[in-house]
Amino acid sequence: MTPTSLTSALRRKAARRIATVGAVTAGALFLAACGGNGDDMSGMDHGSGNSSASATAEGGAGSASFNDADVAFAQMMIPHHEQALEMARLADGRASDAEVKDIAGKVEEAQDPEIKTMKGWLGSWKQPTAMESMPGMDHGGGGMMSDADMKELQAMKGTEFDKMFAEMMIEHHNGAISAAKEEQKNGKNADAMKMAGEIVKGQSAEVKQFQGILDRL
Repeated sequence: MTPTSLTSALRRKAARRIATVGAVTAGALFLAACGGNGDDMSGMDHGSGNSSASATAEGGAGSASFNDADVAFAQMMIPHHEQALEMARLADGRASDAEVKDIAGKVEEAQDPEIKTMKGWLGSWKQPTAMESMPGMDHGGGGMMSDADMKELQAMKGTEFDKMFAEMMIEHHNGAISAAKEEQKNGKNADAMKMAGEIVKGQSAEVKQFQGILDRL
């Protein structure tokens, strides 16, 4: 990488961090508002007709009592996980570090089933898979990578790929961890809150691994 391109990449990384902080904050406030105190859910309906999203759904996995925070958590986490899978799959043929390859495989193994599970919840809750657009939660926010970031990662190989992959995954995981912690605070569905706890534990451990990789590369 030339000095000019390296400087450009560092500027993009700094801008991403600023965008991530703002977007994670926006997402946290949204989930907190959705959570409420568990007693008064007025004004928090997602347009589900006469029944609030806090009502008990009938049938299907994860169909016990749930609220709007559970719905928002699943709707936000699905595209977040999908991008993590896209990043992990880029490691095949590009990564050179054995630990990077190993974590990429673990990301695929963990997050693909979680996507299917969350889609199942939303289906049983009779809620849409995608949420309405939130300010700051588009590409480049909430830990999400921009299209330019993904193209840059795709073009890299070897140690350069390993470093950028680790840096991007740290930001990406931190966005998921923040959303999962809000679900733990504000959610109602036991299955969703359990998954949130697993995300916090698993991805926090991977963030430490990625930081260790960066320190030695």
